[in-house]
Amino acid sequence: MPQSERMQTCFMVSKRMNEGRMMKVRSSTTLNNETDKLICNPSAWSEFKGISIHCKEIKKESQSVKTYSEKLTNINPSWSQINWKKVEIYVNHLQIRITKAVIKKNWNLVKRLSYLLTHSFYAKLLAVRRVTQNKGRKTAGVDGILWNTTDIKIKAAISLTDRKYKAKPLKRVYIEKYGKKEKRPLGIPTMYDRAMQALYTLALDPYAEATADTKSFGFRKFRSAKHSCAMIFPLLAKKASPQWILEGDIKGCFDNISHEWLLEHVPMDKSILKQFLNAGYVFNHNLFKTVTGTPQGGIISPILANITLDGIEELLNTKYHVSKTGHYCSKIAAKSQIYLVRYCDDFIITSRTREFAEEVKIQIEDFLKERGLELSKEKTKITHIKEGFDFLGWNFRKYRNEKLLIKPSKKSIQKVIDKIGNIIDIGKTWTQKQLIKHINSITIGWANYHKGVVSKEIFNGIDSKMWFMLWDWAKRRHPQKARKWIASKYWHAIDTRKWVFSTEDDLRLSRLAEKKIIRTTPIKLDKNPYIDNDYWQKYKFQEGSRNLTGMFKKIWEKQRGVCPFCNQIIDISKYAEERPVHHIDGNRDNQKLSNLVYTHIHCHQQIHATKSIRCNNRCPTQGL
Repeated sequence: MPQSERMQTCFMVSKRMNEGRMMKVRSSTTLNNETDKLICNPSAWSEFKGISIHCKEIKKESQSVKTYSEKLTNINPSWSQINWKKVEIYVNHLQIRITKAVIKKNWNLVKRLSYLLTHSFYAKLLAVRRVTQNKGRKTAGVDGILWNTTDIKIKAAISLTDRKYKAKPLKRVYIEKYGKKEKRPLGIPTMYDRAMQALYTLALDPYAEATADTKSFGFRKFRSAKHSCAMIFPLLAKKASPQWILEGDIKGCFDNISHEWLLEHVPMDKSILKQFLNAGYVFNHNLFKTVTGTPQGGIISPILANITLDGIEELLNTKYHVSKTGHYCSKIAAKSQIYLVRYCDDFIITSRTREFAEEVKIQIEDFLKERGLELSKEKTKITHIKEGFDFLGWNFRKYRNEKLLIKPSKKSIQKVIDKIGNIIDIGKTWTQKQLIKHINSITIGWANYHKGVVSKEIFNGIDSKMWFMLWDWAKRRHPQKARKWIASKYWHAIDTRKWVFSTEDDLRLSRLAEKKIIRTTPIKLDKNPYIDNDYWQKYKFQEGSRNLTGMFKKIWEKQRGVCPFCNQIIDISKYAEERPVHHIDGNRDNQKLSNLVYTHIHCHQQIHATKSIRCNNRCPTQGL
């Protein structure tokens, strides 16, 4: 009996394992005259009997099969046992393939690879890890749910799916703007929605990096505000450099981007993108719709904003840098000296004359109008370089000797002084140890941000003002004591300095003036973070060697800027708590160089969970 005819008399088995669907079994009743043939033919009957027994076993198995997510839960992988090295290599491999497909403009392949990545369990693990390690991990959305245990994290990764996905509204809060009465709206998605945004960000980021403006530095991998500063200096430092600056600021960029434009131009699942954009928000127990804009505060919002604004550089190059033959011409570019430097929604455009700047402003307004945006009339202005302009917390200005100096802006200086003053005012009843920890958390970060510009004199000035504020704090605590007694209690002699605000256990106040000025090395603009891994590994290693000192520099150079646990690059430009120092033997008192290594924060947590620095090769989700 032919195979096709025999199978008509058996159960039809359909395994629907993907997307959590149940295994379904159905049977056919079209036996017709085949039963008579089987009875007359003993060999055929025995063959049919074996097939029917096999089908009964499958039917019995199908009755006990649970949904896809429940099957994964039965595997019960431990969060601390996940092989993050293998996970990151797999996801990074797909991101590299997406980047290459975008460069070749093979959009069908981009779509298929993006689908493969967003449905990968490895990518879902990374998405959950991101939302459970960032600063907002302790802030819940409208549902009040937090993912703060390892079991919950695993179940969350298993439950991530685009099947019947519906985003919940954001929780709207308002945060203060420095020096202004108006407050800035901020949306807080639920943990599940954040993880979904992080998941689709993994697939969208390679596209954004491959198509981005070369001089765009905001919210991009391995780029920062310091790199934009390093790019502006050579543009304006020379005598023949452009003299006029268009300071651009987009009015409510995140809140006003056109949904229609995003749905038409962003290469991702439109149904998912609609859910992100139309989720709405809840404020004072009332639900409001979102007609325009991206969810400010969402993980995917900066990438959507960058994709929206990418194209300004190409617009300017086509108009002012390209000859009639369509090629770049330095002579034509020198006539206008129009160059763009952008950090997300803040940008500057240089120009040789004011007339060119006015002309460019009109073109930018037309460009933004298509995307539902407009320039802020109050903040957008045209300035001469000798008057100076503020950008990203720095002041750029040419002085009488035609020398360009970049300094921390007056607004940034006053802001950090006000923060320190508020901390000291709040901490009137704090111990000296508590006060030092809170002040250091502000001053160290501020000094690290500004140490690449002309800041030494400003650092000394802030230290001086901080000393007087601390002296008033100490006198208030002991109004009946003499000055010498107060000084001896809170200030001690350490090394060559006699007045160091410190405790008896050597916890000292960080002085900004002790921060070494280190210039930021410009990056190569044509290097992609997904394709040119060797370049970025070398650059990040050199960046760490320049910025770190003492024992920390030796540790960094020993491991070449690479985490020994996952073998991935450690980004030195991130906060110090994201690259903790691990003691190999577990003894914190052993500060020998051979016992210390830098790790990622998730690698450090896993090391202590597994009590081993060796990478665990077991993969609990292999084959899924």
